[in-house]
Amino acid sequence: MANSLQSKKRARQAVKRRTRNVAQRSAFRTAIKKTVYAIEAGDKESAISAYKEAVPMIDGLASKGLIHKNKAARHKSRLNARIKALS
Repeated sequence: MANSLQSKKRARQAVKRRTRNVAQRSAFRTAIKKTVYAIEAGDKESAISAYKEAVPMIDGLASKGLIHKNKAARHKSRLNARIKALS
């Protein structure tokens, strides 16, 4: 258990940051799943719109350091390739 005031504050901050990070990571996964489900359904228009919603979220998480920039690039590249293959 935290003893000093500084360590107590740090513990509170860690809880706040963790809940925010968990929520953002969950939204990231949901956005990717929406795109994947649209691709699997064969609906190119909805896949493109879901992809356009997912890209800024992915980039934002990468810029904040929540996910690595290479992981963000990998997800975007794979989703885009699957959308292009739909034609």
